[in-house]
Amino acid sequence: MESQSDSIWIDPTLAVGMELALTRPSNVSPAAFDEMRAPDGSIRPAYSALAGWLTATDQDVLEYRRREAEFIFRRIGITFAVYGEAEAQERLIPFDIIPRILTAVEWVKLSRGLEQRVKAINAYIRDIYSKREILRAGLLPEDLVYQNEAFRPEMNGQQVPHDIYVMIAGIDVVRTSPEEFFVLEDNTRVPSGVSYMLENREIMLRLFPELFAEHMVAPVENYIDDLLATLISVAPATAPREPTVALLTPGIYNSAYYEHSFLADKLGVELVEGRDLFVKGSVVYMRTTEGPKRVDVIYRRVDDDFLDPLVFRPDSVLGIPGLMSAYQAGNVTLANAVGTGVADDKAIYSYMPEIVKFYLGEEPLLNNVPTWRCREPEHLSYVLERLPELVVKEVHGSGGYGMLIGPTSDRKTIESFRAKLKHNPANFIAQPTLALSTCPTLVEKGVAPRHVDLRPFVLTGQDRVRIVPGGLTRVALKEGSLVVNSSQGGGIKDTWVVDL
Repeated sequence: MESQSDSIWIDPTLAVGMELALTRPSNVSPAAFDEMRAPDGSIRPAYSALAGWLTATDQDVLEYRRREAEFIFRRIGITFAVYGEAEAQERLIPFDIIPRILTAVEWVKLSRGLEQRVKAINAYIRDIYSKREILRAGLLPEDLVYQNEAFRPEMNGQQVPHDIYVMIAGIDVVRTSPEEFFVLEDNTRVPSGVSYMLENREIMLRLFPELFAEHMVAPVENYIDDLLATLISVAPATAPREPTVALLTPGIYNSAYYEHSFLADKLGVELVEGRDLFVKGSVVYMRTTEGPKRVDVIYRRVDDDFLDPLVFRPDSVLGIPGLMSAYQAGNVTLANAVGTGVADDKAIYSYMPEIVKFYLGEEPLLNNVPTWRCREPEHLSYVLERLPELVVKEVHGSGGYGMLIGPTSDRKTIESFRAKLKHNPANFIAQPTLALSTCPTLVEKGVAPRHVDLRPFVLTGQDRVRIVPGGLTRVALKEGSLVVNSSQGGGIKDTWVVDL
């Protein structure tokens, strides 16, 4: 929650019966695109009905609904863990009850770019583990592939069912203008967060039926059917007509265990741990009360390192001995494929425009954030000169950790990062501090703009690509903050795609 001393900005049309300072917080950049309000103060068409509803709704009612949503989250166990913290198992993700709204026209443009990007990612991974044409063309430094900690030599020459490596992708995008979306990050290993997207919508439908009555909101509940259809479509050729799908989880102590159990229940598939499966004759079986049952598709939420102790980490108790032999024999599909992390580190990200052009022969529909690769001396020199102005990230970092936000960091932190950059420049990339768009958000003193990003989920099956309208909007609840990750104090919102 915001402190009592926080200033607040709210459009006069959104005043809900309280005295509020009608000034924009100093920490919200004037350049930040306000998704609700135009520069002249008028409400954008997509938000007109919501603005009217907020005007007519008392602050006490909004706060009551917020507490009600929190109670529902707690009752059904929607939590997440942050490793290393004493209360990791008890943390709720803050949920903001004011939806983020996109128009259908905006969504069509965005979804086309997402589909293009994931097609290029799949082509890149297939190439890296086979002909490596992009390396021979000199468009990508070889060491970024071969020395990448996510590169799996075991996948060299390995055929995967239907040539699809990334069945489930979470692509993080940010908005900077009415027309411009940028891809911030590609998540191609075991992307999480879709359960929150679905639960956010369920809670909003329950608490705000009157709002839905005023909007034509595209549904997201189709995601479950789409996910199951995608998983079934990529079953191996050796699978029976009705393949068996299972969801592999590391267990109850994993930070995303709630999502694993939620998805298995909604999909109607078994939630299994490594000890529930075994391999015999290069086929994976599940232990059941009726005897062994063949498993054809494993939606795995276990990292590569822990999948098979005979191939990867020998101390792993989370995986299945012999799983890779069944995989290499073509008797089981792993979603996502082993080794997909070779496409989602931040150094490879910087080459995505070239990757799209190389494999698809098309100009990217979604741009990258401009990125300096600190491994290159000229880029490093530029970054060191402008460190207080830039965002610096570890190539393999995630969750908002291991990064520097120059404009909000003190001198000591900046100098510490300067030393890190000089010591191991190849471990970092740098980007400008983007003015992430803002959305109206309920905070302690009323409704104020907060910075947001968006994680849409892209499903790639044998037959087609499926993307449900919307995704998971993450919001930086702290005034002026650009860090939206839940582990760093961020919250989540429902995302509406509406027909006007």
